[in-house]
This record gives sequence, structure tokens and C-alpha cells, in this order.
Amino acid sequence: MAGHAPQMSVEEFETIAHAAPRTVTLEFMGGQVGVKKGMDGDRSTVVSWLARRCMQSRPELDLCYGRGLRVDAYRRSRARPDAVLAPEAHFAGHGAWSDPDGALMVVEVTSYDPDTDRLARHEKPGAYGQAGIPLYFLIDRDSRTLKVHTHPDRRIGGYRDVRVAKFGETVTLPDPVGIELDTEILENYVR
Repeated sequence: MAGHAPQMSVEEFETIAHAAPRTVTLEFMGGQVGVKKGMDGDRSTVVSWLARRCMQSRPELDLCYGRGLRVDAYRRSRARPDAVLAPEAHFAGHGAWSDPDGALMVVEVTSYDPDTDRLARHEKPGAYGQAGIPLYFLIDRDSRTLKVHTHPDRRIGGYRDVRVAKFGETVTLPDPVGIELDTEILENYVR
């Protein structure tokens, strides 16, 4: 949890994350190691739905799944968003963890686990904002809302603007993404 002494150095974390089996996804947020829950069928379907919409609207961009990012102001946290939107082939040649420069948007789809509130709704927006990522798109299946975070604030972390829409409404992902989404289908992918 943020505010506590780090469990280990970021270098130690990267060594452990590199050695972890492919079935385990680790993150290092605020000095604390976390295990990211695997995607259930509905969650992966939501990410695939978004990938199709992005490719239709902006074929020059890639929506990369599970891309490791060095985030927060000091790049001392490691996150694996559900997806990262960036120019085509932007991450080619990168190792397991990339600087977020060039990422246009990060995407998280909530899972049904106890850490979702702390991570997806609080810690990650702060880290992604400090890293200067232009948009954070949270597809929140618990509340059936879509939250578009814009205008990152590198000084204090987070985003200055958050627009909230309900599933079923049309959502605009503003520049630099510039995509409009009809979200009615998302009601099919919640409990």
C-alpha cells in the first residue's frame, strides 16, 4: 500500500517478475508487490471489443495487451495495464518493462477481486497521471461505468479531469486518441 516502506527494490521485483511462471502476472505499485488477477472470459472479451473499435477507427495504432510499464514520477512502480494504446510497433524491441513515453492511453477493466478498488480506482490513476500518460480509460464492471481520465498532472499524480458515463452511453476518448465508442454491448459482460 502507498505510504509504507517498499517491500523490496524495483530491481529485486524485476528479477522475481522475470522468473515468475507465465500464468502469474506481478505488479509493483507504491513499493508493494501485487498479483494481477488473470482475465476471465468477459474481461478479455471487453478488451477484444475495444481492440476492434480502436483498429476500425485508428488502424495506425496498436492496442497492446499486458505491456509492462515503468510508471509514477520516479519510474519506481511497475504496472501491467490490461491494454496500452500506442503508435504501431512503438514497443517493438522493448524488454519486459517500457517507459510510458509514447503511450496514448492505458486501459484497465475491473476484475472481481478485493484489490480492484485500491489499484484500478486509486493507485493506478495516480501513477499513470504522474507518468504523463494522456488518457486512463477505466471500464468499471462493478459500477457499470466508464471513466475517461484526461489531463495528467505529473506534479501531484492523477488526472485533472474525469468524465464518467454509464454502460450504454456513447463515450468519446478525446485526443490524442480521438475515438467514439457505443458502449451498449458492455452490459453483456458483467455479473
